[in-house]
Amino acid sequence: MSGLRGSLGPARPGWVWGAAALLALGALLGAWRWAGRRRRRRLQRVGTVLRLFVYPVKSCKGVSVRRAQVTPMGLRSGDMRDRFWMVITEDGHMVTARQEPRLVLVSVGCDDGHLTFEAPDMEKLCLPVNVPRKNPVHNCRVFGQDIQGRDCGDEVAQWITTFLKSQPYRLVHFEPSMVPRKSKEKINLFRNTDEVAYPDCSPVLLLSEASMDDLNTRLEKKAKIQNFRPNILVADCSAFEEDTWEDVLIGDVEMKGTVCCGRCILTTVNPDTGVIDRKEPLETLKSYRLCDPSERHIHKTSPLFGKYFAVDKTGTIQVGDPVYKMIWE
Repeated sequence: MSGLRGSLGPARPGWVWGAAALLALGALLGAWRWAGRRRRRRLQRVGTVLRLFVYPVKSCKGVSVRRAQVTPMGLRSGDMRDRFWMVITEDGHMVTARQEPRLVLVSVGCDDGHLTFEAPDMEKLCLPVNVPRKNPVHNCRVFGQDIQGRDCGDEVAQWITTFLKSQPYRLVHFEPSMVPRKSKEKINLFRNTDEVAYPDCSPVLLLSEASMDDLNTRLEKKAKIQNFRPNILVADCSAFEEDTWEDVLIGDVEMKGTVCCGRCILTTVNPDTGVIDRKEPLETLKSYRLCDPSERHIHKTSPLFGKYFAVDKTGTIQVGDPVYKMIWE
């Protein structure tokens, strides 16, 4: 019997290892199939792109476009990139319509490799998109975060200073070689990979027409879309439905809804006169759009209107594109 056991002994470990390998392979195949099922995507149409806006200079007028590239750092139309230019004080601090409400009266366009600037009682100014490399680079501050910007020269600085009539200002341009700001440092719900130049915190801001309409039923004087400065305005959905969108597909662009946009006194700047009211439509929004108490550490007393999105897959979007909610099954 001992001889028989000896002859069978060497074969037993091989059989055990073979069975273990088959079991492991089966487990892997099962996990792969389950992962495959979980990654299956279903699209549900939730709206239609009504308008697209690019804001080349922070706090200046937006440019309505029919078509735009969506880059990891926001919308782009030709040489115009969203908030890649910014007005600063001489010591590098950002200047927005919160401090200088008349900035909203400055129209910015693009023509033959030049940004164009127009404002009431000012002559049109043309500025090369590509700033000379000899111009100095400023260390700037945007909501407490450090970021660089190349000075755009004395002519445009004097133009802005003359129009605003308060103190000397400069204009800076964010260049691709510069280090962007991390969205996560402003709002912790963003990912480490989400980055911006001079926007407040997010590459894309989306708002629905229905949310605007709902707000305007509550106001004596109707607000305009320019009060809220979204990149994407969506039609064919219900009011505040955008709050619930997590993953969306527009054209070939995939975006992740991160957090609703907390609103500030900039919304009270009249886009037609450049006068800051400091009350409406902000006070009305506060009466019914405050955040859930569990999110007060993020938004404090700011009312929510519109939603911030980060970019998962770049591409092109255009007016008329369907907006799909991506549902993973």
